[in-house]
Amino acid sequence: MPVPVPRQRETPATESGQAVLHAVAPPTPIGADVAQVTPQTTALTLLVIEDDPAGGLTVPEILDADGHRIRLRTARNLTEAERLLTPDVHCILLDLSLPGTRGSGAATATTTATLDQQLAVLHQVLRLAPRHAVLVLTDEDDAERAAEAVRVGAQDFLFRDELDGRLLSRAIRYAVERKRADIAQYKLAESKLRAQENARLERGLLPTPLLEGSDLRFAARYRPGRSRALLGGDFYDAVRTPDGTVHAMIGDVCGHGPDEAALGVELRIAWRALTLAGLCGDDLLATLQEVLEVERPCEEIFATLCTVDIAPDGRRAGLCLAGHPAPLISRPGRRARLLPYENSGPALGLLPRARWPRRQVELGGTWSLMLYTDGLIEGRIGEGKERLGQDGMVEMINRHLDLGLSGEGLLEASVTEARRLNGGELTDDVAVVLLSRSEG
Repeated sequence: MPVPVPRQRETPATESGQAVLHAVAPPTPIGADVAQVTPQTTALTLLVIEDDPAGGLTVPEILDADGHRIRLRTARNLTEAERLLTPDVHCILLDLSLPGTRGSGAATATTTATLDQQLAVLHQVLRLAPRHAVLVLTDEDDAERAAEAVRVGAQDFLFRDELDGRLLSRAIRYAVERKRADIAQYKLAESKLRAQENARLERGLLPTPLLEGSDLRFAARYRPGRSRALLGGDFYDAVRTPDGTVHAMIGDVCGHGPDEAALGVELRIAWRALTLAGLCGDDLLATLQEVLEVERPCEEIFATLCTVDIAPDGRRAGLCLAGHPAPLISRPGRRARLLPYENSGPALGLLPRARWPRRQVELGGTWSLMLYTDGLIEGRIGEGKERLGQDGMVEMINRHLDLGLSGEGLLEASVTEARRLNGGELTDDVAVVLLSRSEG
């Protein structure tokens, strides 16, 4: 049985010979989200999918809540429906009595489709228009299939024999509102899942240091860049091995997004496991490069890394740099300065069989050692193109030290000032780690 299409004053369409009823309000722009369209702001458009557009009800017109005519399009099959399903369509009315052609073209059968075939066509419509409201039309004795259609995703069903202009108009408006509510609920659930993903990534990237028994003080700050939907690839860690050596690291996977964040978590966990297993310096970094080469999503991905191993007496440290900025050291009575960074090795993942020299550094009795990612030094200064850079960072840290800042306060002030100098949120993620020791 053909779907009854309300008869209205029509003007010829430019496609398929179908009648398109013109509305008093302009159509929704191409690419608009149907969830953002309301009947109060634009005229509604209904796409009817049925196999005999010549049939119809004796309903003079369909009006929306504001008295505007609801625009009408008709399609004989899903191929035609896909062509007519432009972004200004708000609702679809699907005849569940379509022949069982699986929506692949014009009708090829004259018998009524089975329930499974009808639901298969409905599934295709829902896949074709995942953000549009869908109504199904069926006979009054088909309550079972109508209820099943709603269960699989249609917003509502209508019985053919009870259909009139007022009922159809109200059903369209309610279906659009319900679809918008469904999309809003889906987005809310999606945001909750994303928050949970962020929390899991954060626990992996920003761990609790294992420094029990050490006399070193540990502080850290992490601030994601402004364009980040997820945490970026910055990561850090610190552990104390049974011999009393404190090992610390900070790293940065190039790029931003879930893949880079996940790789950062893998590298951090691998570093902790290898360090606790006794690896250090070049051997450790070579193994981490093997991990990166296996786990990275593409060959263009690389990671920079800075590792330090502080002797049990706290007075000496070994330093390895893999394409990463050199740490900054401050001592009482001296200006803060960068540790030597000559002869550092390349970033992990750039060169096969690369080597990373380990440099011995004398720390002294009382000191603070700051490790950081390049997000701290790549922020711009004011309106110009000049960046803060390492020299600007050293000068900034010395100003804060002159004010008596240390520990958490020093890190917070430094990240805050870098943001202020940049004129707003930094575009890259920033991670900063501070290890401090006081003698006597």
